[in-house]
Amino acid sequence: MSKSALWKVAKVLEGLGLVVIAVGVLGSVELGFHDRGLESMGLEFRALGVGGALFVVGWIIERKLGTR
Repeated sequence: MSKSALWKVAKVLEGLGLVVIAVGVLGSVELGFHDRGLESMGLEFRALGVGGALFVVGWIIERKLGTR
């Protein structure tokens, strides 16, 4: 795979990770407004874990390419 294609994959993973985190936080807030606190915390925790992992994988790929 070419360097530019890997860079694009890394950027997509980083962006996808941020979107997952944002959706999880917004979903958590929505559940919190309906007095479902534990479900809210669980959703936010999972979203932060999955989104953070996607972002870190993308960041590592980009770092290995030497573009950061």
